[in-house]
Amino acid sequence: MAKKIYLASPHMSDEGYEMEYIKEAFDTNWISPLGKNITEFENEMVAQVGSKAAAALTTGTGAIHLALRSVGVGQGDVVFCPSLTFSATANPIIYQNGTPVFIDSDYETWNMCPKALEKAFIKYPKVKAVIVVHLYGLSADMDKIVGICNKHNVPLIEDAAESLGTYYKGKHTGTFGNYGVFSFNGNKIITTSGGGMLVSDNEEKIAKVRFWATQSRDSARHYQHSELGFNYRMSNVVAGIGRGQLKVLEQRVEKKKYIFDFYKRELGGLEGIRFMPSNEWNEPNYWLSCITVSGDVKPLDIMEALEKENIESRPIWKPLHMQPFFQEYDFIGEGVSEELFENGVCLPSDTKMSDVDLQRICYIIKGLWK
Repeated sequence: MAKKIYLASPHMSDEGYEMEYIKEAFDTNWISPLGKNITEFENEMVAQVGSKAAAALTTGTGAIHLALRSVGVGQGDVVFCPSLTFSATANPIIYQNGTPVFIDSDYETWNMCPKALEKAFIKYPKVKAVIVVHLYGLSADMDKIVGICNKHNVPLIEDAAESLGTYYKGKHTGTFGNYGVFSFNGNKIITTSGGGMLVSDNEEKIAKVRFWATQSRDSARHYQHSELGFNYRMSNVVAGIGRGQLKVLEQRVEKKKYIFDFYKRELGGLEGIRFMPSNEWNEPNYWLSCITVSGDVKPLDIMEALEKENIESRPIWKPLHMQPFFQEYDFIGEGVSEELFENGVCLPSDTKMSDVDLQRICYIIKGLWK
């Protein structure tokens, strides 16, 4: 069997930064959801992205959940959400007994279409929140989306799970809305094995999120709880991994961009291939290098050819309004997200790949055009 090439896998620092912080947690016996690593990871994330406060949590999904709770989403409340995203973006709306309404993408960004968002507000004038996603590390058109949300006085939550290290007009994604959400799952640009972060400029709200995330334990000698709580606080050991990973974020972004440029150079001349969009205001982290194909070669042809050689690839996210669980909910758009799903492929984007690995992938794909 040929060497396995992953779509995106954990990549620890060559310098061993992560082990230094993990060792400190073990040496001091602070391995539970308390300790220096948690506080410092939050502080370092705040410094990295330019927000005022952060809460380190067990998952990015949990961060979205508590953001929705913080803006008051409850029974029957409408929340606008992109259709072209992973289900974790929308699941927390259901946790809060809200009603998701799915918004289409546009070809210019692959993210939430501002025109479709405007149409959604006409159909649903009473909206509790908007969630926007920065898909595959590509920034959404934030000037337009923030403007629309401000016009309707609706809070904005940014799902930046895939876009740590991405900038929109020089400002980090995740810092335009009321809340920003980051994920440190194993396949993300940096990882803590699992984990997430909620950031905001509202320090009081973040303090409340930390309270909820630690089972809403009141300040009392005995265990007392006046509110519903959640077991969402990140552990000190996991936070140590995150602190080490954050030191190599720029290296990871640089390698992701190298991978994208390599594919574009080697495959860009093939008939029918188009790469995910870039805009002058967008500095992506290129988390995954994605293409669409048209013509005789189909996305499945590429994925199966790579799979035969022990190489991982994936389809573009299947839109949520096409998913069995979410089919009962409304969709506003013209089918752009469906077309991207039907024609899209996520190419291997693992930062541990060598040029030999990349040439091997390109050779297999090029062979389909002969």
